[in-house]
Amino acid sequence: MAGGVGFIGLGTMGGRMATSLQKAGYDLIVHDVSRAAARTHEEAGAAWADSPGQVAAAAQVVLTSLPGPAEVEAVALGPDGVIGTMKSDGALFDLSTNSPSVVRRVHAAYADKQTHFLDAPVSGGARGAESGKLAIWVGGEETVFTRHREVLDALGDGVRYIGPSGSASSAKLVHNCSHYALNRFLSEVFTLGVKAGVEPLALWEAVRDGVQGRARTFDLLANQYLPRAFDPPTFALRLAHKDVSLAAELARELEVPMPMADLALEELITALERGWGDRDSRVAMLLEEARAGVDIAVDAERISDILDRDGAR
Repeated sequence: MAGGVGFIGLGTMGGRMATSLQKAGYDLIVHDVSRAAARTHEEAGAAWADSPGQVAAAAQVVLTSLPGPAEVEAVALGPDGVIGTMKSDGALFDLSTNSPSVVRRVHAAYADKQTHFLDAPVSGGARGAESGKLAIWVGGEETVFTRHREVLDALGDGVRYIGPSGSASSAKLVHNCSHYALNRFLSEVFTLGVKAGVEPLALWEAVRDGVQGRARTFDLLANQYLPRAFDPPTFALRLAHKDVSLAAELARELEVPMPMADLALEELITALERGWGDRDSRVAMLLEEARAGVDIAVDAERISDILDRDGAR
């Protein structure tokens, strides 16, 4: 049996990752703002802790999966937080998508206490968290990463050390921001083709055969956009807004102009104003259709037939 690991934040992603650790043989000490979220983990043998501090007191390694920077700071540095009770040379791996400046600030506070805070954002969505097909990018002390890598390997198949503190969070923001900027562009060009008279499924099949399409970029349209499957969300719009906002903030800090990212952020804000915050983030792609007076919807079974035919699943 592997050793004990603390896990804080048992939501859509965190709950699945915590389950992966239990399947790998780790004894878990868990905490969440809602104890109900921990029910299945407790039933599988996890120990409940009443606060993040209690988690840290019982584990040498703690993992957090939280909504954003404010929650990470509260859990890591707050009055009942991890920093007050973490064991000497203990490590907190934050799996959240976070602000690099917040990461570096928390990292410095932990270093002052002879403990370690590493940013370790993940990519792969809920399906990847459940199947173990996750990319996990890590920033911080490489020796600490190496020492505890086997814990991360239990969560995903793409664990990679990126560099110093904040590096992994920056990489995650680049990844996520490019995704939503691409969504913005795809909605423009796809709407143009349909308004020009091309049948949506025929257009989708055609562009998939082009040089960009052969990279399977357009397969992304099959999951939510074409079949109009925005509820329940795979990744909520409000979280996408947070991620792109963080990327835009980082761009301002580094004086890097990012006009497409700014456009993507404007789209997400407009979608939020329509009350779509808890729908899938790709729902923002409908804004372009509304502007052009186009309604695109394709039967999910027809999409599946094409993907199965091409061996794309």
